[in-house]
Amino acid sequence: MRFLSAVLTVLSAVGFVVVLSPPASASTATWTGPLSTRGRYIVDANGDRFKLKAANWHGASGTWTGSGDTNDPANHHAGEIAYQTALGLDRASIDTVIDGLAELGLNSVRLPFSNAMIHATTAVPDLPANPGLHGLTPLQVYDRVVERLTARGFAVILNNHTTTSRWCCGLDGNERWNTAQSEQQWQDDWLFMARRYAANKRVVGADLYNEVRRNTFDDPNWGWGNGTDWQRASQQVADRILTEANRDLLIIVEGINWTGLPIDGFAHGRPTLEPARTLSHTLVDSGKLVYSAHFYGYTGPNHSGATGVGETHDPRYRDLTPQQLRDTLYRQAFFVEAETGKHYTAPLWISEFGEGRGTTDAASRAWFENFVDYLAETDTDFAYWPAVGFHTNGSGDGWSLLAWDAAGRRIDVLDGTDWRGPAWQRLVNAPSRTGQIAPAEHWSMLNLDYADFQASRTMRAKPDWDPGARKGTCPDGQRLTGLAHTGNRGLCTGTLPAPTAYTVVRDESYVDTDWASGYTKAQCPADYAVVGYSVKGAAVSAVLCGRSPTPLGHTGRTVWFDRGDNRPSGDLGGDFASGNYKGQCNPGEYVAGVAYTGRIGSSRTPDALLCRS
Repeated sequence: MRFLSAVLTVLSAVGFVVVLSPPASASTATWTGPLSTRGRYIVDANGDRFKLKAANWHGASGTWTGSGDTNDPANHHAGEIAYQTALGLDRASIDTVIDGLAELGLNSVRLPFSNAMIHATTAVPDLPANPGLHGLTPLQVYDRVVERLTARGFAVILNNHTTTSRWCCGLDGNERWNTAQSEQQWQDDWLFMARRYAANKRVVGADLYNEVRRNTFDDPNWGWGNGTDWQRASQQVADRILTEANRDLLIIVEGINWTGLPIDGFAHGRPTLEPARTLSHTLVDSGKLVYSAHFYGYTGPNHSGATGVGETHDPRYRDLTPQQLRDTLYRQAFFVEAETGKHYTAPLWISEFGEGRGTTDAASRAWFENFVDYLAETDTDFAYWPAVGFHTNGSGDGWSLLAWDAAGRRIDVLDGTDWRGPAWQRLVNAPSRTGQIAPAEHWSMLNLDYADFQASRTMRAKPDWDPGARKGTCPDGQRLTGLAHTGNRGLCTGTLPAPTAYTVVRDESYVDTDWASGYTKAQCPADYAVVGYSVKGAAVSAVLCGRSPTPLGHTGRTVWFDRGDNRPSGDLGGDFASGNYKGQCNPGEYVAGVAYTGRIGSSRTPDALLCRS
């Protein structure tokens, strides 16, 4: 194809017109939607691995830099005006761009949008290369792009990139999901978008918000339970999408991109996905969570990427040695896919990375080569930024994989003049896991720090089973396997049929043996397992018991954890209550009861579990 492209360029220059049919890969899909996850892998509807080999086709998220006339290209990033549509539609037809994406070996597209774009009612200007888009609003153009991409076999991930249609990312009103709009509006817009494409099973994911970061006055956080808590907000909108709009979508949660003041001597940095190690997401549907992160050579683990104002003396990623880079990448993000059998285990999608065609400095080039090699080595899903750009006589912004000039002439990363070409070929052609992926054991954290945590679809639809208490329930098909002595967190596991009935236990009515003498024992009836629990303050209020479709064992053991951890070897499920004592049953056991005491010095917090075979 590279040879043919060169021939076409020569023939065009001398006046010949040559038309090629799209390559087979551009129109033939070998996968079936919707997608889900099994352990660290994304799989299609048949259980076959589907690796996201993607690029970002940006533009609908906004290209305006924030000052000057929005109709003047000079006031748009790199002079690339997109009119709140996928960039380049004034220079190349939708299918021409898709041809290029397919030729580069891609199978999926991250398609950014802004909340402002959703609500825009003014028709976009005429786009000469796409006359069929005449008179359409930006959202209607977005619809057409989605339709053509999916008809051609590509998977599409919807990405809420910005709130206002302004180039990201600084103090621009797009710092958080609720900076320039209410959280309710953000949630409502997501439900609207999820429903809009629900019938199209090749619209596979909802990438909830891009590069959550500090605004002028405050930081985002992960787990504080307040209005700037990204972990809470993403959890809540994810469950609403799955239960109210489209249960087929992958839910993609990016780590926190920046906190603190980028000034030497002040706390600052890029938390990325590190907080997920001790506080992960448990969605109402297991097998739908994907974590994502962004990496660029000019930023760093504690470097904002700024030059001049806002620049600190922290190293950038391109300043790190190859081993330092690998260690940092693992710590910040790659651990979520590498460490299997944990509550935070999930596929990792590096949904943005890139480097410029015109880059000449050795450090930046080496960073790109090393990063690409690490992606290939770890078999990690990726999305390059950006897919499409502009050029004039081969020059321009230069970061894109594909670029068109005003006359519709294309250059690309594989045209033989781009230093990134060999690395790109290594990446898209790297050996990858393929074929069937066996179902994996799910480990899920329950977090009752601030509010109810009902991860069960069934129990969410039922009346309040313990009014006045904070309640946690395992996802349907999982059962409780561990509890923290303090802190109110729990651990669920299993791939079981959903219970056939539920009962709430607040006393010792079903105790059949004194397995925790002197302690109050909330025990399930025979053939019921604990699938949830409730607390008032720090104290146990009740346990929720689910009836097993098949008989359960009735002999077991007491697991005490009032004075230290008591967990199986191997850290199964991971640390689900960091800093607190934890009790956990062995594989093959289930929690049949929880013991506690209200005597002096105790607070009715969990002290022991009855674990039965």
